[in-house]
Amino acid sequence: MTAPPPPYELQVNALLAEFGDRWETPEAIGRVREGLIARMPGWRIPAAYGIGTADASDGFTFAKTNVGEHPLPAAVMSTVLGHKGGTASYQLHRWTLAQAIRLLEPAEVCTDYQHPNLWAWRPMLQELIDGATVYAVFLGDLADESDDPGVAELRKIATQA
Repeated sequence: MTAPPPPYELQVNALLAEFGDRWETPEAIGRVREGLIARMPGWRIPAAYGIGTADASDGFTFAKTNVGEHPLPAAVMSTVLGHKGGTASYQLHRWTLAQAIRLLEPAEVCTDYQHPNLWAWRPMLQELIDGATVYAVFLGDLADESDDPGVAELRKIATQA
């Protein structure tokens, strides 16, 4: 007997069935972004967000940070993680990052945009498989302070941008 797929996989399956698997135009990407945001009442595009690794010796190293840009990947990651908005960090598991990548991949066919988040997330998935500790970090507002080391590092990066 095979175990049923995890809830986030079912959610991604349903979203891809609704939005399709090829978002070829900026308008299509905008519709998907707004559709995802509409499913998260009260959610706002974060002031900054990023994905990176953490370890005891080096602290946080971000593979990609976004300050006031690229709202679709923020909505995708929030959807998969169940992030309701504001400032927070989440330790990622390979299956959650894989589903976030899967949900963002249809945007890659739109050649009007670069896709730096997707390009950063794929190697991070391999790092997770290889045993790294990977986090997604959201900063709801640039003024938000936190004892969370990921949030503190993202805030430092965001306020220097």
